[in-house]
Amino acid sequence: MTVEDRTLRALGLDVVPRENPLSYPGAWPRESGLLDGDRLLPLDRWSFADRAPVVSIGSNACPGQLRHKMAESGIVSPVPMVRARVTGVGIGVSAHVSRPGYVSNAPVATPGRVSELFVLWLDARQLTVIDASEGVPLPHGNFRRAWLPAPGVRIELPDGSTLPGAYAYVNRRGVLHDGTGTPRTHPGQRPLLTNLLATLPRLRDLFGTTPEEFTARARADRELCEKGSRLFAEEGLVTTGGLEQYVTSSGAGGEGQGAASGPPRTWRS
Repeated sequence: MTVEDRTLRALGLDVVPRENPLSYPGAWPRESGLLDGDRLLPLDRWSFADRAPVVSIGSNACPGQLRHKMAESGIVSPVPMVRARVTGVGIGVSAHVSRPGYVSNAPVATPGRVSELFVLWLDARQLTVIDASEGVPLPHGNFRRAWLPAPGVRIELPDGSTLPGAYAYVNRRGVLHDGTGTPRTHPGQRPLLTNLLATLPRLRDLFGTTPEEFTARARADRELCEKGSRLFAEEGLVTTGGLEQYVTSSGAGGEGQGAASGPPRTWRS
């Protein structure tokens, strides 16, 4: 495959959910790669001692979205994206409406179950950008960065090696459940919004009757998004994701209650 063939557009990975909310969580690569500008290049190794590993649950695993976030902050340095087998963490539904106009993924505890997820290896500046995009620095931001340690979470890289842990963004508001108290899985943005609008009259009053109306009304309307988030809680749809024990008071992934030890010193922010 030529360099030209490795562009995000050629690979079908250039979608940006921030600009097209119904595409959330965007297109994920089929394999590991190095995001370098608008190209996804092959990787020659799977771990990076001088970078922090972050398990991506949602659109951070979409190269188009990741490139968009970095470009907004003037960062052009490459980002290694490693496809991994993660035991103990799955994909749930955030209990909040995001300002870009979608209801995002959120990590949930899934003991013994394996998910195919991406580990992003971020340098200090890149980690700061992703933290900001997830609301970590804000006192009432939607997510907190937590260190998920082994053996509670097992992260197996393509060569069979495992990590001592990795960061993930845990939702401060909790996650939506399936009606039984069990965190529901995220079916994709359009089917999720279709289902929520069909079953919640108060949500239709706020956001309209179709996924297109929902995203159009929600985009950049902070007050409306907040009303939608409160509605989830008021309707009794919210539960914990099971990873809250790893969140520290700082919300930036230090040594947490659930960790026997924190991340290696070179990975701490």
